[in-house]
Amino acid sequence: MKTKTGFVLRTLCREYIITAEGETSINFNRMISLNSSAAYLWQAVEGKEFSVEDLASLLVDKYGIDRELALKDSAAMASKWIEAGIAEE
Repeated sequence: MKTKTGFVLRTLCREYIITAEGETSINFNRMISLNSSAAYLWQAVEGKEFSVEDLASLLVDKYGIDRELALKDSAAMASKWIEAGIAEE
């Protein structure tokens, strides 16, 4: 899996949003809002190949949560990113 190029994480009034830049913005006319955990994951994997397991490891390392919960949350997040068109398998 990989984040798509042309998308940038920004902070706007203490909110994290992903917006399209350059040519990508022509076909993508919305903003994606992220919570702080999702923004942390985005920053960690932006432009790199990653898996749900990689995302889960990042959550476990940063927050000390249970691995099974981290896997569940990571799978849901990856699915939402793909559905929103900001990541691809």
